[in-house]
Amino acid sequence: MQKQLAPKVRFTALKKQPKLIAGIDCAFSRDGKKIIAVAVVLKPSDFEFVETKSAVRNVVFPYIPGLLSFREGPVCVAAVEKLKSRPDLIIVDGQGIAHPRRLGLAAHLGLLLDKPTVGCAKSRLTGTFEEPALKKGSYSFLKDKKQKMYKAALELQVTEHEIIGAVVRTRSNVKPVFVSVGNKCLLDDAIKITLACASRYRLPEPTRLAHQTVSRLRLKY
Repeated sequence: MQKQLAPKVRFTALKKQPKLIAGIDCAFSRDGKKIIAVAVVLKPSDFEFVETKSAVRNVVFPYIPGLLSFREGPVCVAAVEKLKSRPDLIIVDGQGIAHPRRLGLAAHLGLLLDKPTVGCAKSRLTGTFEEPALKKGSYSFLKDKKQKMYKAALELQVTEHEIIGAVVRTRSNVKPVFVSVGNKCLLDDAIKITLACASRYRLPEPTRLAHQTVSRLRLKY
């Protein structure tokens, strides 16, 4: 399914700056039987809070690296569908196309929701990179071997490798984050939005607040 869906990801420049940005994060109950997702919507101009919604589902899919969207995707969609506002872009705590089959959680959600999405993960899933400079705003490209089924969909190719994301320093002298296109944006858009939303902390403010909220909610289960 991932191989079939990956070529459907759209690489198109954002037509305008998003006025509302949502962040999504998930957590599991202490007994591991339930998964909770939180969507937080902010105005990126000043990070004014707009709303937050959550959803809870029973865990029905096992933990398999590379298949997290089948485990976490349904509850993320449920949380977004509860929102009264309509975010122009969603930042997901997970991978976009920086994935072995080029369809991480952010890319899968971007297709399901038909919205611009950005993957901003705390760790690398696949690919190689050179460490970016230590100053905030520095980044290096995350590269991986070309995928034949993906060659026509992504025109960012370097010799036998292709660029699948960027390793972005959102705070000086702090570990970088791994940014990639989810859907309906370009890597340049994803990098700029991540940096603009990470004004004080390592993580972009929408996903940082979603993480804080879902961490509190999981204690109820």
